[in-house]
Amino acid sequence: MMRASQITDEFRKLGFKNFNLEGKAPIIKDAYECALEYFQEFDNVRKRRKNSIALLGQPGAGKTHLLTAVANNLMRKKNVPVLYFPYVEGFNDLKDDFDKLEEKLEYMKTIDVLFIDDLFKPTGNKPRATEWQIEQMYAVINYRYLNYKPIMVSSELTVDELADVDEALGTRIYEMCSDFTVVIKGDRKKLNHRLVGA
Repeated sequence: MMRASQITDEFRKLGFKNFNLEGKAPIIKDAYECALEYFQEFDNVRKRRKNSIALLGQPGAGKTHLLTAVANNLMRKKNVPVLYFPYVEGFNDLKDDFDKLEEKLEYMKTIDVLFIDDLFKPTGNKPRATEWQIEQMYAVINYRYLNYKPIMVSSELTVDELADVDEALGTRIYEMCSDFTVVIKGDRKKLNHRLVGA
């Protein structure tokens, strides 16, 4: 199950216990608590409309670490299959292997939990989203929305910015994640762990 998840060996080490909260801003603690609560509540919410989680905003704030911790725990402790889909590399992979496109999209639609990392990752200040990418992402998210299948989403974009890329897609993500969403905004020197001490 861990192999099929496409989570790298390095990312398999990420958990709640090795997420450093020392000296972190309150919003980072909120994100940690949101992710932990989502994992704890997963069995109760997985069949509901609001069965998903989104950690949004500031790069380097630990969004990927926290969602990977959820994914690793879902697989190890609850035996729930998860597919990790890093947005930029994932779409390059889909384009490079066009023969398997339908098969891969089908897997993204039907896997128990889909973890989309860095959705619409911006270049400069502009979200990275071609019409084709939006179309494929919409097909996957809409299927999951209609079939009550959870998603986990990290993105540097806010809810409004996701809706600006594609309103039907952004609002579905918001509705699915509305009970478990944290938007991390503020001083990057305080929020981006890579800038600590800069």
